Amino acid sequence: MDAAAFIQADWPVPAGIVAGTTTRIGGQSPWPRASFDMGCGGPDSADIPDVAENRRRLTAGLGLPEEPVWLRQIHGARVANADYALNQPADAAIATDPKRVCGVLTADCLPILLCEEQGRCWGAVHGGWRGLAAGIIKAAITTMPAAPERLLAWLGPAIGPQAFQVGREVREAIIAFEPDAERAFIRDGDRYLADLFSVARAQLARAGVERVYGGGFCTLSQPDMFYSHRRDGTPGRMASVIGWR
Repeated sequence: MDAAAFIQADWPVPAGIVAGTTTRIGGQSPWPRASFDMGCGGPDSADIPDVAENRRRLTAGLGLPEEPVWLRQIHGARVANADYALNQPADAAIATDPKRVCGVLTADCLPILLCEEQGRCWGAVHGGWRGLAAGIIKAAITTMPAAPERLLAWLGPAIGPQAFQVGREVREAIIAFEPDAERAFIRDGDRYLADLFSVARAQLARAGVERVYGGGFCTLSQPDMFYSHRRDGTPGRMASVIGWR
């Protein structure tokens, strides 16, 4: 697989763990989904031939034991057990079975990967603002069979704080769940600029996860690398995955 097609998570997890996020480079999807589109989730995406081929390339290129367990993402706080569940309506998946790979799909929302320090359990979280306001990060951490202080988190590419303009209702919904996230919002006229990375860090800290990495890529401002729903309405999605090779 093209090295430009996958951003490896830079964090101190066991060497056998593969984790990171795809870019839009290296697949075969036609314009405007060109080219490494992973689909929009749910059972129908796998029926699109180029999406199925892109997923096959991802699985083979990373040396994964099987294709990631995909979710039907619902912008809520439901967590699926990837050891048993396939195509479940949820916004996070956790696993302990070395044959299982967790995956979430994004195109501006924030992907959060979690891993126990010895690789005994791992998970992937789809962090849209609605899911963050509903507590998806806390739900995933609570569901994992490991103490929060033993977990590491990596924040993948998402719409950056200079580009994510939101209304008062978004700010109020997120702060209602996590008061410390107030610092993640800067007034911009009668609206606000929101920092999803800062929101996630505040929620991770509240949940007891102190080792947090990543968070440096903006999907909207890098059109050659990333899909962005807000920028151009493209149906393309990146995949953030974690599991054992």
